[in-house]
Amino acid sequence: MPAPAAPLTGVTLFVAAFAIGAGNFLVVLDSTIANVSVPTIAGSVGVSASQGTWVITSYAVAEAITVPLTGWLARRFGAMRVFIACYFGFAAISLLCGLSQSLGMLIASRVLLGLVGGPIMPLSQMLLLRIFPPRQATLAAVLWSMTTLIGPIAGPILGGIICDGVGWPWIFHIKVPIAILGGLIVYATTRGQPDPIGPARIDKVGLALLVLWVGALQIMLDEGRDHDWFASGLIQSLAVIAAIGFVAFLIWELTEEHPIVDLKIFRHRGFAASSVTFAAGFGAFFASVVILPLWLQQNMGYTATWAGYATGIMGILAVVSAPIVGKATEVIDPRAILSAGILGLAAMTAWRIGFNSDVTFLQMAWPTLLTGPFMVMFFVPVTGLAMSSVGPDEQANAAGLSNFMRTLAGAFATSLVQTGWANSARANQTELAGTMTQSNRIVAGMIDGGMLPDAAVATLTRIVEHQSVLLATLDMFAVITVVFVMAAILPWAVPKPKGPIDTSGAH
Repeated sequence: MPAPAAPLTGVTLFVAAFAIGAGNFLVVLDSTIANVSVPTIAGSVGVSASQGTWVITSYAVAEAITVPLTGWLARRFGAMRVFIACYFGFAAISLLCGLSQSLGMLIASRVLLGLVGGPIMPLSQMLLLRIFPPRQATLAAVLWSMTTLIGPIAGPILGGIICDGVGWPWIFHIKVPIAILGGLIVYATTRGQPDPIGPARIDKVGLALLVLWVGALQIMLDEGRDHDWFASGLIQSLAVIAAIGFVAFLIWELTEEHPIVDLKIFRHRGFAASSVTFAAGFGAFFASVVILPLWLQQNMGYTATWAGYATGIMGILAVVSAPIVGKATEVIDPRAILSAGILGLAAMTAWRIGFNSDVTFLQMAWPTLLTGPFMVMFFVPVTGLAMSSVGPDEQANAAGLSNFMRTLAGAFATSLVQTGWANSARANQTELAGTMTQSNRIVAGMIDGGMLPDAAVATLTRIVEHQSVLLATLDMFAVITVVFVMAAILPWAVPKPKGPIDTSGAH
């Protein structure tokens, strides 16, 4: 049996680390790169923009389901082997996404992409900490954190530019050569490195119940607005399946000796408060980065590229402030940093409530640009607070559960904000139409100005629809602001850390 290869050093170490980090970057990037392209994709496959958001939610749900499986996969097959296999799988399925000719094929491909992408996030963190010597663990944590932070910021910009310049399939195709090259580099540089395996048992019943209730609930949220909610037998059935599945899942996981999701970790008050804060804050944040580009493209006349700029500009100050916030967590109570960061996100969202149909790109850019530092203040300390609240032997399960809740919250928030947006637009349109007592006079004025009667009526209808959607968007910003404010209270339920927290969430 050949002796294990020597530990990685020098250029080889950093090349391997960069390739591992690139895998995490691609997976995180994929969570937002399609956001600004949803209207284009929906039009291409002949569905509504609301149905097009399945492209986002299907990926997020599949990703969330596989995150808890990561520990079992790593023990059973080896963390490095699973990571490389998922890397190549990500390349192959990204190609399949771009080749999709129908919404059904694209959603199926996105589900597969989420299944192979889910383990890449936690495994990339684990492997970076493994290949770097202990004295350089901070460097590994910074590299992983930066790829996690930059991915969702770069997504809307790249998605917009590629969608407008080349075509929406290339938001998926462009990742194929990068993933293949990254996988080959990881394989070549880590060949012969220790990759231990051991006996591992999977909670099959728990996994089946997880898929059942999460899948039923997500389909209910996505399809409810198109089926008049609980007036539909389908939605009623999905609600019953989701409720029974969830209760059965809780009972099974709390009594199973080796659960797929260790719910007993919630006995730690600090972890419970931190993970709920993470889920609520991320759900609100993700809802805002979904609704903003949709509104800009559908009602403000923006291209996908400019909608991407309007969303991704937050990355400028985020990258600059990340090291500063990291240092601040060592000397300032991280609960205060986290709470202030979430309140800052609330303030930036509340700023947008004052928008109107004449808002310029520059006026829109300011709150988005200033969102960057607050986003870092939210992301950096929250995982560290969660990990510092549990025992060393529970940190792996805690990290998996925290990421599961975060990813699931993003998927649910996408569906909920879409439903709220559509419902609010309908309600606003009805209210505006009811208050327009002078509509006949307005139409008559348009006709006197040279318009045909049908054109005058259509113009007035478009104006009412445009204003209804604008008001609905502002309503959603108000709801998101309230969620942020509520989430900002939760960190204070976490016991004060006795010393500096590990912001990498390493375990």
